[in-house]
Amino acid sequence: MAIQGPEIKFDEYNMLLNECVNKRAVREGQRVHAHMIKTCYLPPVYLSTRLIVLYTKCECLGSARHVFDEMRERNVVSWTAMISGYSQRGFASEALHLFVQMLRSDTEPNEFTFATVLTSCTGVSGFELGRQIHSLIIKRNYESHIFVGSSLLDMYAKAGRIHEAQGIFECLPERDVVSCTAIISGYAQLGLDEEALELFRRFQREGMSSNYVTYASLLTALSGLAALDHGKQVHSHVLRCELPFYVVLQNSLIDMYSKCGNLNYARKIFNNMPVRTVISWNAMLVGYSKHGKGKEVVKLFKLMREENKVQPDSVTFLAVLSGCSHGGLEDKGLEMFDEMMSGGDGIEAGIEHYGCVIDLLGRAGRVEEAFALIKKMPFEPTAAIWGSLLGACRVHSNTDIGEFVGCRLLEIEPENAGNYVILSNLYASAGRWEDVRNVRELMMEKAVIKEPGRSWIELDQTLHTFYASDRSHPRREEVFLKARELLVKFKESGYVPDQSCVLYDVDEEQKEKILLGHSEKLALAFGLISTSEGVPLRVIKNLRICVDCHNFAKFVSKVYGRRVSIRDKNRFHHIAGGICSCGDYW
Repeated sequence: MAIQGPEIKFDEYNMLLNECVNKRAVREGQRVHAHMIKTCYLPPVYLSTRLIVLYTKCECLGSARHVFDEMRERNVVSWTAMISGYSQRGFASEALHLFVQMLRSDTEPNEFTFATVLTSCTGVSGFELGRQIHSLIIKRNYESHIFVGSSLLDMYAKAGRIHEAQGIFECLPERDVVSCTAIISGYAQLGLDEEALELFRRFQREGMSSNYVTYASLLTALSGLAALDHGKQVHSHVLRCELPFYVVLQNSLIDMYSKCGNLNYARKIFNNMPVRTVISWNAMLVGYSKHGKGKEVVKLFKLMREENKVQPDSVTFLAVLSGCSHGGLEDKGLEMFDEMMSGGDGIEAGIEHYGCVIDLLGRAGRVEEAFALIKKMPFEPTAAIWGSLLGACRVHSNTDIGEFVGCRLLEIEPENAGNYVILSNLYASAGRWEDVRNVRELMMEKAVIKEPGRSWIELDQTLHTFYASDRSHPRREEVFLKARELLVKFKESGYVPDQSCVLYDVDEEQKEKILLGHSEKLALAFGLISTSEGVPLRVIKNLRICVDCHNFAKFVSKVYGRRVSIRDKNRFHHIAGGICSCGDYW
């Protein structure tokens, strides 16, 4: 290049830049660019666009924009390349602003421009702009294009508009693995796990060839369902298909095994990863945290520090603080919070970290300290933080603070049924039935409906779901008969129903009947009549498990010699021989 000097023409520059792009060789590309400038060569639109592509791929957005701004002439490809550079690097507002400039320049967007810019339509304002772009897409007849359609349905799904996303998907004249994966991912990210699983099965029947992103999305859904057998099946299928084990897929497997109660499998995958990202470490830390293994959380975090290959982020500290909270390590948790506050890692404590510490203090019974921390933290307390403290007041029977917190919650979050229920629980435990009735009347007045308790158990890759006092299951008579049999048997072994979990002022016999209809008990009864002796029972609950059901599960384990695993909204409870891994601390 130096020898030829100004003799270099388009073909040579094109060949050199393509090689630099393919190898992401930014220094060599800069030399080519410098040679153009020194020899006063004015590159045509195509070569300037190749320079933009090179710089964006090498994360030199400033250089790319400099080239773009100096272009005397631009076409749709150069505009799209620059918009894509911003979108892929997370600069959504810059990408959207540039798209508006493009429209004002009278350059007509193509399908790749629309597909690219839609990925930046996130958040409330971004989504509104995305809807306007959707109108443009319809006017220009690009809606049925596979790339544009996939980006549209992804945008709607991420905004929580899953029905609109589904409508766009169904209207696509043809579907590829990208569009199928996008709709599965949309359902899974919104917690609509059964729908995501059913869609995957449908696409499999239609002959879809899945990629690693598809399986990662499916594993997210299986994590939500805690469907361990299905998860193992997917893992085996991935191994048989010899799919490349990208980090994102391995992270999804760690998350799935952790949420399905098998930490040993999760740790095995983690240990065998050739490269770990901060997400890998966080997934494993969160797994230990949810299982109440605080000491393992601290130990793994120490290993992360010693390896010093990946820097912890704010999520890492959230996982560690949460692990200390669930594991009863309040002093260690406070020590970790102080370490974070010192600023050595360059991470500022956010409101979520304060929330973890308040939860930690509340679980430890240090309700007054938690209340004091809320008063002096540099953030306005959220409903989640007040809710955490209210739960602690309920567990530790602190009616004074609990009543203040409960009333505050009803003011700022009047539509959340859980707040009414916990406050009712607090009043009921103190025998203040008039206050319980007042809270319930307020619920009716505001038309607030409590989310029904739901538990499910997986047997032979089939999920059996039970609601409180459920009469819909095909084997309901057997289940209720078994539950009544268990009540009698456990009472003989020392079980006493905890009637403080009943929010109604009724007689003891009626309270006992209400307690026996809790969904966890029905799922456990079904598990006992449907599995062989000694087979572990794994139950999932959509809400937090009550004290009475927790005690009931301990008797199932003790009397029948079964290992019982219950995953509720907050954490795992592994019970063996009548002893729970949570140490009755949850």
